Formats: sequence, structure tokens, C-alpha cells
Amino acid sequence: MTDPIYKLLDRGEWEEARASGAYEGSAVDRADGYIHMSTAAQLAETGRRHYAGREGLVLVAIDPTALGEALRWEASRGGDLFPHLYGPLPLSAALSERALSVTKDGTMTFDDGAAGWP
Repeated sequence: MTDPIYKLLDRGEWEEARASGAYEGSAVDRADGYIHMSTAAQLAETGRRHYAGREGLVLVAIDPTALGEALRWEASRGGDLFPHLYGPLPLSAALSERALSVTKDGTMTFDDGAAGWP
């Protein structure tokens, strides 16, 4: 297996996905036509830019090999390649999940109190 990729999302959205068996994406994801994800190296900046000051989030680690051809690596921020999923995220691809908040300055704080991420 290659390194996991990650999705930051609202805890309520993740609970809905668990009930239905797949995550269809946030409003932003659906508007863009794909589910935005990050590598471990990209995660801190993603949290800072898009989730600063938010509570009630979940960080889901995903097995990229379980996504098949629906996963594409595309240039985004500064030309960096980001994982984009063109289709729903099956819960079977999720390796783990951790509840967290992102402080106003963009620092991720995990609800379980454990240090470090992912």
C-alpha cells in the first residue's frame, strides 16, 4: 500500500456518510466536481487555509489504492499535486478517523489529546 491520503471534514457529514456507506463530498467538493484530499505533507496548510477556527471536524485517513481510477493527482496550490477523488468516497477505503478542531491560527488539535498527526 502507498502512503495514506487524508480528508478533513465536518463530523456531521462523516456521520451521514457512515450511515449511507459513502461520502459524497462537501458543498465545495460537489461544486468543484471532485472530493478534495491532501497528503500528510499538505495537511497542515489545508487545515490553516480552509478550516481555521472550526470545531467538530474529523480527519479521515484513506487508502489511495482502494479508490482506483477515480483518484487523480492534479496540480493545485503552487503547482503541488493534490489527490482529487472523482466520485463518492467508499467507507471501505477509510483506514482510521480522528476527531479534531483547528484553532484560529490553523493548528490542529485532536480531541483524543494525542500529540502529532497524522
